[in-house]
Amino acid sequence: MNATVSTTIFAVFMVGTVGLGLLAVRRRTGGGIAEWSVGGRSLGAVFIWVLMAGESYTSFSYLGAAGWGYNYGAPVLYVVAYMSCGYAVGYVVGPMLWSYARRHDLVGITDILAHRFERPWIGALTAVLATVFLLPYIQLQITGMGVVVSTISYGAISLNWGYFIAFAVTTGFVVVSGLRGSAWVSVLKDVLVIGTLGFLAVYVPLHYFDGYGPLLDRLVAQKAEWLTLPGHGGDGAGGSGLGTAWFVTTSLLNALTVVIFPTTVAGYLGARNADALRRNAIWLPAYNVLLFIPMLLGMAALFVVPGLTGAGSNLALFRLVVDSLPAWAVGFIGVAAALSSIVPMAVFMLVIGTMWGRSVLSLVPRWRARQKGAAQVVVVVAGAGALVLTYAAPNTLVRLSLISYEGMAQLLPMVLLGLVWRRLTPAGGLSGLAVGVGTVCALVFTGHDPVWGVNAGIVALAANLVVALVVTFATKADADQRPDADVLARDSLDSRDSLDSRESLASLDARDSVDSVDPLDSSHGIGVTPASSDGAPRSAASAD
Repeated sequence: MNATVSTTIFAVFMVGTVGLGLLAVRRRTGGGIAEWSVGGRSLGAVFIWVLMAGESYTSFSYLGAAGWGYNYGAPVLYVVAYMSCGYAVGYVVGPMLWSYARRHDLVGITDILAHRFERPWIGALTAVLATVFLLPYIQLQITGMGVVVSTISYGAISLNWGYFIAFAVTTGFVVVSGLRGSAWVSVLKDVLVIGTLGFLAVYVPLHYFDGYGPLLDRLVAQKAEWLTLPGHGGDGAGGSGLGTAWFVTTSLLNALTVVIFPTTVAGYLGARNADALRRNAIWLPAYNVLLFIPMLLGMAALFVVPGLTGAGSNLALFRLVVDSLPAWAVGFIGVAAALSSIVPMAVFMLVIGTMWGRSVLSLVPRWRARQKGAAQVVVVVAGAGALVLTYAAPNTLVRLSLISYEGMAQLLPMVLLGLVWRRLTPAGGLSGLAVGVGTVCALVFTGHDPVWGVNAGIVALAANLVVALVVTFATKADADQRPDADVLARDSLDSRDSLDSRESLASLDARDSVDSVDPLDSSHGIGVTPASSDGAPRSAASAD
């Protein structure tokens, strides 16, 4: 009976999710790849808020954050630290990338690099590299949703069927509706996430511990090791290695990387104007308060369901839910967790499709005029590939995920330095990128992350930057004859940028007066800077 109730609630919401995604584009036909991949650059502040804030809540929030809290304790706070710092960086970088892409009719990070260095093959190379680093996140979201579905159905739905449901529902709306559909589904997702986490924040301490006072007293008295760095396990031999140096370097690296993550850039470029992105950077940290809930409840589970090990620790929060709540409540919490997989998975698939349709397949003459169609095909192929590997070789992509965030960080010099410093040459940027990625792979796959107590990615980034500068100064300056205004990104606070924003807003508003107007779209109010997918280090987003 419990399984019937919870799975019925889940099924109704999954059908509604696909319907909501399709409804988002009911009157928007055509528009090419820009409409599909970045919402026609017309998403208002509210939609950008729910889309990009929602991207920070993946299955990691319900599973990984609680699991890290259960296993280690305090080190999991790096997620809140890097996101909050990343929003500060995004206050400058987001509007800068938005203005640059709008000025040159670009739709993604690969487009930006191809234009900056005036070499289409650099965009194609970046697309291939970014795909390697993004595919594991699709697989991890498929896995996370499978675990959620199987758990809330009380075992009635197998993991394998849960994996397929994750793929089918996500592909069902993202291929047709693109970024706009993901934004609409994010509205539903965020309402459920805020509601369910708010409820659990009150319910679990009262039900199991008679309030927060007794819970915190027990943590201090019996689990004090979990409340300070380096957390449970310590820094010694065989310990977690998640000490102060690791915490600082990981927070710094991720804060810089989040602003150039392809899914984040997709969110930037979907905004209606640059001012919305600045407001986003100011207000989004408030959303991070919710992350403390699964982290704390993961530690609370130490007293209720002790002895969880390995992957089982990721179910710490759901063990508390399934064991004590009625089936209908379990169903709603499961839907919130499932949508926390679907929304970021949709953006990952969308970005991979856009990169390949725009920067790789468009190099083939017969595909150049059909970029959107090519991108949609790639979405299905990428999702299906991750699904097949989830069944056949579940550890393959999981191992790649160890280098995903640290590997993506190696694009920082080419993107951020390249857009403000004209002297950086393609040879310098690519040499640094090769050294950085190679260093990350070597350190991670030989078990040296952290290395000397610090995040391996930041060591690789330092080597990347040194090599890029040395090669740049050792080679001739690029013979690019374009003026600086066509090559570099201007200061995001430049008054001309605000003027461009107002002009863009006026033209889009004029169009929307004839076309449909999204009910939650607004050019005023609070928006948010995109957050990245949760990138846990090894130790633990143009018309044709």
